[in-house]
Amino acid sequence: MKKFAVVGNPIAHSRSPEIHVAFARQTHIDLSYDRILAPLDGFASTIKDFFAQGGDGLNITVPFKEEAFALCNVLTERAKAARAVNTLWMQDGQLHGDNTDGAGLVNAMTALTWPLNPSRILILGAGGATRGVVLPLANAGATEIVIANRTFARAESLVEDLSAFIKNTKLHVTALDQLAGHFDLVINATSASLSGEGIALPEILTFNYAYEMAYGKPSSFIDQAKQRAVPTADGLGMLIGQAAEAFFVWNGVNPDLTNFSL
Repeated sequence: MKKFAVVGNPIAHSRSPEIHVAFARQTHIDLSYDRILAPLDGFASTIKDFFAQGGDGLNITVPFKEEAFALCNVLTERAKAARAVNTLWMQDGQLHGDNTDGAGLVNAMTALTWPLNPSRILILGAGGATRGVVLPLANAGATEIVIANRTFARAESLVEDLSAFIKNTKLHVTALDQLAGHFDLVINATSASLSGEGIALPEILTFNYAYEMAYGKPSSFIDQAKQRAVPTADGLGMLIGQAAEAFFVWNGVNPDLTNFSL
């Protein structure tokens, strides 16, 4: 039996075990998948112990993705671009790291039949969530991606880092209080929904689709999009999509996401 787990702090809320168990049932792969609560000052030892005990792969969630990145001996291109890792495995004695978050988002959009190629995309927020999805969105056909953030310098720094990996997609920066223009898609990658804060979307900002990365919480972003009769979705599809990508990385099999639900 293969042995997998998700590591985070907190971790009790994670739905990754039920997703991967469902994938395993569908693909007839014998595996276990657990939740591991890592101490905030004990992540590295938690990872070491898991693989020393014969573990096959780990998913990494908040707040350890950047620390996981720093521990890896071998990184995929999308992990390098994201500077964060959510998928780990050991191969030939070396710790490998990948970031499947962006692929998960693209998978979710594809399942929704939202057009990405070509597309003009606005992403709200310039944190780790944004960093992980820009390259996959560019590779999926986005012609222009605008990143809006309260701290303009942070968004500029993110674009500067990512420009080394992205050649055919225009990357721009704007301030959250200067949102304007028309976009095919707006993605909320801020923590506003989790904190209960709202981002006011001005009338001069128009868009065809709205995606909220958070899930399971009320979202003023989603509410505002619905008031404009714009199609919306939350981050549960992205969670399932990134899990499917990690499942493929570990097992070489793509789960069928058609009509997949929790």
